[in-house]
Amino acid sequence: MANPSIELHDILVKRDGRVILNLPSLEIGKGEHWAILGANGSGKTTLLQMILGYLWPTQGTVRVLGHILGRYDVRELRKQIGFVSMAMTERFLAADTAETIVATGKTAAAGSYLPLSDEDMKRAGELLDSLSMKHLANHPFRTLSQGERQKVMIARALHAEPELLVLDEPCTGLDFPSRESLLEMIEGIATTAHAPQILYVTHYPNELFPALTHVLMLKEGTLVAAGEKISSLTAGNLSEAFSLPIQLTWEDGVPNARRKKAANAID
Repeated sequence: MANPSIELHDILVKRDGRVILNLPSLEIGKGEHWAILGANGSGKTTLLQMILGYLWPTQGTVRVLGHILGRYDVRELRKQIGFVSMAMTERFLAADTAETIVATGKTAAAGSYLPLSDEDMKRAGELLDSLSMKHLANHPFRTLSQGERQKVMIARALHAEPELLVLDEPCTGLDFPSRESLLEMIEGIATTAHAPQILYVTHYPNELFPALTHVLMLKEGTLVAAGEKISSLTAGNLSEAFSLPIQLTWEDGVPNARRKKAANAID
């Protein structure tokens, strides 16, 4: 593969003598949108920490956006990566407005205590407008719903025009309408011109929106499947990854995974 955005070679991660991630060579091509899928404890967080430069493998090489980790300033690398997780929402002052929080994405600093230029605020407003959230611009963060907060955090991650957008279980805790609205927004981002490459981390197969092109599936730190979505996201691979008999159907490019009922099960 020419110029992949992420390369993993013979990765082994140990903690207290226990192997928590063991991956063979893997390449993620530029322009591909990947889902990282697996149950809790499957190694998703460890993999993310490596890609973001917060954790070094015990063995192997990690190259992200052309830079080998350990040979490049990770602070510079992170400027090219937008990262969103539920934990990040707790880092901001409750009184900060949505627009202010989006503007801090320029420097990735939490809170409004760093000076923000008129240009920073202008771009924040434009981002909110482009994502149909302009009406939230002056709302204090504390007054927003959980789904709205996640949308604001994604807009913030886009402020610096990252090459890579990493979304760590963004739908956690959302009700059905909020989840569908958020996934629709992410789908829209993925399909725009000059969109960042997306890594979408989840343990729910049914969250895999149509724009995701590839799937990496983990189980207990080992690889179950990696490749194009249509060939990798199968009932067999899901059953292996989640240690559960699963049946899978598709509708409009969206998977619907359910536990397979036993032959003698009663509705």
